[in-house]
Amino acid sequence: MPKKPTPKPTTNSRLKLLGFNNLTKSLSFNIYDICYARSRQEQEEYIEYIDEQYNAERLTSILTEVADIIGAHVLNVAHQDYDPQGASVTMLISEGHLDGLPTPGKKKEKESVVAHLDKSHITVHTYPEIHPDAGISTFRADIDVSTCGKISPLKALNFLIKSFESDIVVMDYRVRGFTRNVRGMKHFIDHNIDSIQNFISADIKRRYQMVDVNVYQEYIYHTKMCLKELDLETYLFGEGAADLTAREAKKIRSRVDHEIQEIFYGRNIQR
Repeated sequence: MPKKPTPKPTTNSRLKLLGFNNLTKSLSFNIYDICYARSRQEQEEYIEYIDEQYNAERLTSILTEVADIIGAHVLNVAHQDYDPQGASVTMLISEGHLDGLPTPGKKKEKESVVAHLDKSHITVHTYPEIHPDAGISTFRADIDVSTCGKISPLKALNFLIKSFESDIVVMDYRVRGFTRNVRGMKHFIDHNIDSIQNFISADIKRRYQMVDVNVYQEYIYHTKMCLKELDLETYLFGEGAADLTAREAKKIRSRVDHEIQEIFYGRNIQR
């Protein structure tokens, strides 16, 4: 099987296309927040707290801001809070405002939406979780921003990282499909990128350790991030670091750090 050539990203920002730019650009996040709660009651209170902080209404507000940042028009929104915890929001979007489309919330024939939809969406699902005996609680948010046309999900990268209490962030960015120029030549990517880190702000980079795994010939970019400094005070729920003995603080710090390392590297690690 012939080896695929290394792609050469186009540098022409005024690329003339034949019809619509149907390259699909997908940015996926796994965002984790870690917490230590000593008692079972405190763990349950943390889950209730984080579940309320990121309920469907709040998530809808965040995704609406994402749509605004990337220059998209919201077509339709579906959201749901779950029992006992967790929430989901799905948002259909288009590139800018399209004449003739119904306003979200107003009933109109679904065909008019489907006919004009440029296959763009934003979704988020949340997963609060408790370790059965180590006092560790985690909150995970899975976010997908997938766009066609000129709008790019990368514009919302920094906003999403800052919108959640992100101890660990795992990101995947992929460009799918192809578009054609006016001469019929295929273009498999329409912007320069060699790492997701190119689009992360300097203030975020200073706070996080980052690792890249990229497959350039397949237009797949993967970046993992975790906070460089572990401030124990920010991980405690229901008590402060001043309430702990030096031995307790060391033990809790070790548990939190172990949880972060396992999630960051994606494997179980022996203590």
